[in-house]
Amino acid sequence: MNEKYEFAGETTESWDGRTLHRIRRKCDGALGGWIEAESNLAAFGAAWVFGEAQVFGAARVFGAAWVSGAAWVSGEAQVSGA
Repeated sequence: MNEKYEFAGETTESWDGRTLHRIRRKCDGALGGWIEAESNLAAFGAAWVFGEAQVFGAARVFGAAWVSGAAWVSGEAQVSGA
């Protein structure tokens, strides 16, 4: 596991039946959104998944990007920010 976040022990299913894991920031314990695997969210930088947002498949969130609300990021999508 990385130093930025960990799986919080809570799971849900995506619309296509994938198991998603709730994340929690290690520095302050704040709960985040849902990812399928560590490869979906960079372990460094300010990138974060908030609320009920879901990131799964080969999708990646990195840089300073934030995914929030009820957003779904999937397939081979890449979300980044400066």
